[in-house]
Amino acid sequence: MRRLCALALLTAALSASGCTSYYRVTDPSTGNEYYTTEVKKRGSGAVTVKDAATGDEVTLQNSHVTKVSKEEYDTNRAGKK
Repeated sequence: MRRLCALALLTAALSASGCTSYYRVTDPSTGNEYYTTEVKKRGSGAVTVKDAATGDEVTLQNSHVTKVSKEEYDTNRAGKK
């Protein structure tokens, strides 16, 4: 029983932490970069992101999505404010 409880606590702790991915989404036509934790794919190749720096929701018809580290995400999110 103890082993089962310990396993349940470990699973809960791992689930609550560290499953977030970080992205830099670049609009090639303007060069604007957006940092986000979620990229929603739309029809015809478009994506919608919530810019971490401004909170604005942005839809891009053409974009380049790159997975980045948490450190890069934090640095650039804070730097744009």
